[in-house]
Amino acid sequence: MRTLSTASTSSSLFALHGFTSSSRFEDTSLSLPISRVFQRQIGWSNLRNGCLSTKGRTKKLNKHIIISAADVCLDRSVVEADLQKEGMWSVHKFGGTCMGTAKRIQNVAEIILNDASEKKLVVVSAMSKVTDMMYNLIDKAQSRDDSYVTALDDVFEKHKLTANDLLEGESLALFLSQLQRDVSNLKAMLRAIYIAGHATESFSDFVVGHGELWSAQMLSLVLKKRGSQCSWMDTREVLIVNPTSSNQVDPDFVESEKRLNKWLPEHPAETIIATGFIASTPKNIPTTLKRDGSDFSAAIMGALVRAQQVTIWTDVDGVYSADPRKVSEAVILRTLSYQEAWEMSYFGANVLHPRTIIPVMKYNIPIIIRNIFNLSAPGTMICQLPTKEKGDDEGLESVVKAFATIDNLALVNVEGTGMAGVPGTASTIFSSVKDVGANVIMISQASSEHSVCFAVPEEEVDAVAKVLQARFRQALEAGRLSKVEIIRNCSILATVGQRMASTPGVSANLFDALAKANVNVRAIAQGCSEYNITVVIQGKDCVKALEAVHSRFYLSKTTLAVGIIGPGLIGGTLLDQLRDQAAVLKEEFNIDLRVMGITGARTMVLSNLGIDLTRWKELLKEESEVADLEKFAQHVHGNHYIPNTVLVDCTADSDVANHYYDWLCKGIHVITPNKKANSGPLDRYLKLKAQQRSSYTHYFYEATVGAGLPIISTLGGLLETGDKILRIEGIFSGTLSYIFNNFIESRQFSDVVAEAKQAGYTEPDPRDDLSGSDVARKVIILARESGLRLELSDIPVRSLVPEQLRTITSAEEFMRELPKFDANIANERQDAEAAGEVLRYVGVVDVVNKEGRVELRRYKKEHPFSQLSGSDNIIAFTTMRYKEQPLIIRGPGAGAQVTAGGIFSDILRLASNLGAPS
Repeated sequence: MRTLSTASTSSSLFALHGFTSSSRFEDTSLSLPISRVFQRQIGWSNLRNGCLSTKGRTKKLNKHIIISAADVCLDRSVVEADLQKEGMWSVHKFGGTCMGTAKRIQNVAEIILNDASEKKLVVVSAMSKVTDMMYNLIDKAQSRDDSYVTALDDVFEKHKLTANDLLEGESLALFLSQLQRDVSNLKAMLRAIYIAGHATESFSDFVVGHGELWSAQMLSLVLKKRGSQCSWMDTREVLIVNPTSSNQVDPDFVESEKRLNKWLPEHPAETIIATGFIASTPKNIPTTLKRDGSDFSAAIMGALVRAQQVTIWTDVDGVYSADPRKVSEAVILRTLSYQEAWEMSYFGANVLHPRTIIPVMKYNIPIIIRNIFNLSAPGTMICQLPTKEKGDDEGLESVVKAFATIDNLALVNVEGTGMAGVPGTASTIFSSVKDVGANVIMISQASSEHSVCFAVPEEEVDAVAKVLQARFRQALEAGRLSKVEIIRNCSILATVGQRMASTPGVSANLFDALAKANVNVRAIAQGCSEYNITVVIQGKDCVKALEAVHSRFYLSKTTLAVGIIGPGLIGGTLLDQLRDQAAVLKEEFNIDLRVMGITGARTMVLSNLGIDLTRWKELLKEESEVADLEKFAQHVHGNHYIPNTVLVDCTADSDVANHYYDWLCKGIHVITPNKKANSGPLDRYLKLKAQQRSSYTHYFYEATVGAGLPIISTLGGLLETGDKILRIEGIFSGTLSYIFNNFIESRQFSDVVAEAKQAGYTEPDPRDDLSGSDVARKVIILARESGLRLELSDIPVRSLVPEQLRTITSAEEFMRELPKFDANIANERQDAEAAGEVLRYVGVVDVVNKEGRVELRRYKKEHPFSQLSGSDNIIAFTTMRYKEQPLIIRGPGAGAQVTAGGIFSDILRLASNLGAPS
């Protein structure tokens, strides 16, 4: 029966191409070599039934065929009953990577033998690279390139060497004999293609399918060698498909099941090794399931035998939440619904052949993706959505499963007022696109019908543009259409998850994450299927966007690339605080702070993954390079897997502050205690604030006033809630607070200054503190935050540095000369004490009179400003709400620990704005 079927197949195939076969095709002595191409199906019939080539065993084969023919009705009924018995079969699919070497084929055999299922059906691909090699043979032959002969020899050698490593004795001899016959026949067929200069699709499919035949034959022989009852299946005898286009076929399940029910009783075995990828048409002409069709084969066969499950063995641990090459924090998904996997496949995720899901869905057969190189990994199960995920209380992280991207796309926008209400416009557009064979990936149309946009592969957009320009030439000239616009270098980002559309907040979080990563969305599409939200973005933003949305939905940590500028006292303290808190932030708050660079004035150290903060001082010495602020910012911001960047300026440098605006424009967040930017020229301050408000890039500077005290944020909160600021008054200098808290009784002013310097409260040159310039900068910052447009020069400042000592060159000489001027300030203290008051050095913002000042003032001893100790700051807000009793903030306003703490608080505030729990 099989011989006649093969001959029929051969005759019909060759007749299609102008060839004729012998009327006695089964005769091996045919004179035409080309007619022997299809004999391999006959030659292997013995091997399928375990008969190796002896005369006696051939008789046994004949007897077996006669018995099967007599009992065919009974066997078929038994098989049909078996097919309906759920849970009996397990199906495994091994791809080319799994079958790539002799050792890997042995591993495959081990997995099959360890499967305790009652029945096993194993679908295998060709050895890795073999399918490409076979296609290359056809290309060479069609191009009349004689090297196809050498290339075919390479294919032969690859399989011969593998067989030598796997098999021995009679099994090896039989396989190599058959392999030699197949290769000889292929040479004859390729010679015919070479002469004709053309190969039809049927010829190509027949040639290419040999890779699967050889890998299945070798694996079946290995299993028999290990004592397994095994048959191998040429699925062209069973799997029937109807070609629907040049790159797609539809399975004929009814006919395939009939043929399978006939095949099974003729080849009784507990394990069946089946070829993937290849099939036949209803006319028994060999064909394929097209590129990457082995997964599809496994799903079809799983559906035919009503398998308990289908396991797809590959070289990854499962399905990732995003492409791990783009998102380092991508995680393995334990479960996916059929629909989610379907969507991910369509949008380019390396999950499955897009059509693999369809056959198994009908019978609710789960598909498991597993790693053949890591058997301890449980993999990903694709199945009906588990009951626990169908409740109404899902978090966003369970509703959104994964993200996929398609790169190298172009967006085509057809726009014009003449489109509105005109039937058939969209039909005309897409029929024109179909005529040039372009693939439309996504469509978006405004409800006003004013425009239609769609995405196509970049390489096809020129043809699309040309045909649309030609088709709508009259409409464009008449003004009914305004333009056919092409937007190149685009990518699609798809967010995939069950029931997204019916879960509030998904779209809001998605677009908020993109906006805060400075990613512009060019087009949006969301169907009512609830399985995906698709956006078109610029190609250059693809990785950044993918990382941003992935992080937002808690599939990874909220990750910040941090650059520290100025690792001095404050910057170094901040680095130590980041080091000590990093693990807690990551574990409890999903915040992953990665310091990608540290730079001082002369040297810097950079890292691609994150600096080891336990060794940052050593690294800054041992692995540093010459400091370059532009290169530093580009490195920290230019990483390929962290969407959000923050530069933390811990210096007091005006040159560094001059870069803030450019950094904000590039989407880099800025955090600083450096007062130079906000107290510098007014136009620069206003420019910074305008940029901050017009984008999702953040600029935080809490530590510029009061170190770690919440002064800026409190002022902002008062203004944002509608309160009106009348006056801000405070002791803003920790140094001067300490000096005047201790300038009491008979103590000399110069002695207290020396004591403060010795304790580290002052700058190296105390005049920097005593001049009042630092307090003036804080006053101007608060004045501007209150809405006053003042320059620093508008603030009158009472300097505590005697005029005669202001031009002295060294701090040491200043300290030696200072005692000569103690009497003047001592007199002021005595006058205050006589009136029951104390001296305090304060800054004042008078919002009502639109002015600010820095002065030495006297306060009653019961006043809050008189009751400070140490280096504490105190600030009083007088507002319309707090008019009778000012709002007072008091606490340490100086020191490395509290200042670094204030900066750290701003970093966490930024993380909260970017999606971390607040």
